[in-house]
Amino acid sequence: MTERELDAAGITDPVLREAYDHCRRLNARHGRTYFLATRLLPVERRPAVHALYGFARWADDIVDALGTGADTARRDAELAALERELANGLRDGESAEPVVRALADTARRYGIDHAHFADFMTAMRSDLVVTDYADYAALRRYMHGSAAVIGLQMLPVLGTVTDRGTAAPHAAALGVAFQLTNFLRDVGEDLDRGRVYLPADLLAAHGVDRERLRWSRDTGRRDPRITSALRAFERLTRGVYRQAAPGLAMLEPVSRPCIRTAFVLYGGILDAVAEDGYAVLHRRSVVPRRRRAVVAADGLARVAAARLRARSAAARGTERAPLTAPEPRMVEEVA
Repeated sequence: MTERELDAAGITDPVLREAYDHCRRLNARHGRTYFLATRLLPVERRPAVHALYGFARWADDIVDALGTGADTARRDAELAALERELANGLRDGESAEPVVRALADTARRYGIDHAHFADFMTAMRSDLVVTDYADYAALRRYMHGSAAVIGLQMLPVLGTVTDRGTAAPHAAALGVAFQLTNFLRDVGEDLDRGRVYLPADLLAAHGVDRERLRWSRDTGRRDPRITSALRAFERLTRGVYRQAAPGLAMLEPVSRPCIRTAFVLYGGILDAVAEDGYAVLHRRSVVPRRRRAVVAADGLARVAAARLRARSAAARGTERAPLTAPEPRMVEEVA
């Protein structure tokens, strides 16, 4: 299926094709929810999404996978090397690193602002030294680079029916909403890495601090104060989803099913956390496969409807011919 995507995107250079395929494999392995949603995009747009998320995944892996404590210097050196490679790749369009090569090509094809990548790298470097956040304002400053810019990078690929500036705040909010969802789901895992992304003032308002979280993680015991804090963080996150929601209708019709599916699936993680009793310090909450399949089927139906409308409009001479549809096998693979 990679060959079909690359052919549709007009990517013919063998080295560049392998670079994009490398990014796709990264996403398939690490980003199950968004990889599923990406399958709903027209095939010619998928390689760009894989490049953007592949790069983000690679940088995030540098921050997390090399350990903590004594390894900070090594991770800092790895990120510095990546920043240099990124700068050279964006300038020259070439790189020995497959992920950077694909990213640079995507940035050129879609005219993505290079400042978004610089802001992202700044956020990644802060993860080496910042282990908690005093309040939500501080967390939002971090998430500008770690999440909001991801939405902004995606916007040129997805396309809009409004001017891009109008859609941009909603795209940024959606990136933040997705990351907040991950923060809630991964409280225990992040704590093991030495990080607490839940704002300290929110925790304190419910009588919770890092030590209390550590106690619960280590002992497996529950505390109603922690549950109350986690519930408050869930409410905060749902508020950001509401800020993002108007942006769905601002996207090109062929892109809406993909982003709506991601919107619903990530929101489903919040539902799973709540249904699991906010036990995120002890286990990861997941959206049941049956639910994922239902959402995927709905996304496919929306794609089919969008294609039908596009064909009708094209027949009237008011719109270009529709783009290629996703594969019907998608729901079978999820179920």
